[in-house]
Amino acid sequence: MLWLLRHAEAADGRPDEARPLTTRGIRDARAAGVALARLGVRLDVCLSSPKRRALETAELVCESLGVEVVPEPALAGVRYAPEDLAAGIGDVLLVGHNPAISSVLCDLTGARVHMRKAGVAGVDGSELVLLMTPGEISAIAESAEAAG
Repeated sequence: MLWLLRHAEAADGRPDEARPLTTRGIRDARAAGVALARLGVRLDVCLSSPKRRALETAELVCESLGVEVVPEPALAGVRYAPEDLAAGIGDVLLVGHNPAISSVLCDLTGARVHMRKAGVAGVDGSELVLLMTPGEISAIAESAEAAG
């Protein structure tokens, strides 16, 4: 299974690769990790763009999933071949940027979607099996926290 996650909200500024997450971005990234864990997602590895906002997102998400984050320069914003990045690894989470992540999702599945910041997609082969907005992710995370 291949999971795609667009980085969470980041502060404006320059240089682009050094932009940190905002308070909202931190909250959304943590919620994504809690929601994915609640859904029973198990990962072998998380590959992330080396840009600060993507790495911070990946690290916060993976706290709840207990998986290592590995910086991957190919995810820094240009189109990439996710099949090549994930080859032989198993279940992988790719954390990257738009417009590349939305284009990759379309290439894999034919789905024409705009990945929102901190949005998640799950792809099995060429089938889009899950697409969640940050609001849906937060609702799952909040229900998990309420359940204790």
